[in-house]
Amino acid sequence: MAAVSLALDFTTKELVLARFQPGERLPVLGELLQITLIFNPGAAFSIGTGMTWVFSLICIGVAGYIIGMARKLRSLPWGISLGLILGGALGNLVDRLFRPPSPLHGHVVDWIQLPHWPVFNLADSSLVVGSVLAVLLAFRGINIDGTREGDEEPEDPEEKARTQSTSEEKGDRP
Repeated sequence: MAAVSLALDFTTKELVLARFQPGERLPVLGELLQITLIFNPGAAFSIGTGMTWVFSLICIGVAGYIIGMARKLRSLPWGISLGLILGGALGNLVDRLFRPPSPLHGHVVDWIQLPHWPVFNLADSSLVVGSVLAVLLAFRGINIDGTREGDEEPEDPEEKARTQSTSEEKGDRP
């Protein structure tokens, strides 16, 4: 999921960069959806302009944490959630590392514009969707290893079958 998210983000940014000048607009669905190329020196909503290096370090930390958590991952929904977050973080990190004006200070390419909303990109969308999914999974009590809060049985049917066969081998009854 992270690779797909990162590839789509990178590809769409390159297409927009090849076809648009900064500030140029193309209505796709009238005023509802427009393509507008901007270079964002901050984070979401251009917060933290001039602090790009901090956001770069945060992205590196988030990526490292998610990669470390992958060893515990046994839940497909959590895999999707963390993959989207990782892909989004890496998508914006690539811009911050390799785009002008300098490494760790690069401006993020944003290009999707909705009415009354800041211009954003697919990496931002991946981060938001992955984060919302993570919150929903947490509220439902689904753990990253597939178990539910208060229940040690994994959500994954294969893992559940392995756990049940192990219990039966020990003489336990479900």
